Amino acid sequence: MKDELFQRIQDSFARQGFMNTLKARLADVTEGQVSIAAPISEAVSQQHGFAHAGIAFSIGDSAAGYSALTLFDPEVEVVTAEMKVNLVSPAKGQSLLAVGKVIKPGRRLCVVTADVFAIDNGEQKLIAVMQGTMVPVGYRG
Repeated sequence: MKDELFQRIQDSFARQGFMNTLKARLADVTEGQVSIAAPISEAVSQQHGFAHAGIAFSIGDSAAGYSALTLFDPEVEVVTAEMKVNLVSPAKGQSLLAVGKVIKPGRRLCVVTADVFAIDNGEQKLIAVMQGTMVPVGYRG
């Protein structure tokens, strides 16, 4: 079951051009939780040398969305209805890790969170906390 779930999420993730642009990868997939990692490079930095908040938001949104997707039938996809982010610290380090979790699953709405961490020389530091709502759609394209 776990291999089947990972493959389903991986197949969907592989269709995301933006995650490919960010060089993001699936780090872990379990029922109700998905982690996505991405390198911090000059290409995704802001003027102070930290990773831009946009990359933290993007991988957090995807991790949260895929955590919701793990709970739905294979013919269902999800889209983000809304997502809030609190940036709590500058993103300094070599990579980012977003851990998305389902808080409240539902047939029409799924409440999710994501914590995003900067990894600097093996140390994890929380840089963003996100909460949002995913909506299932019967579309696989």
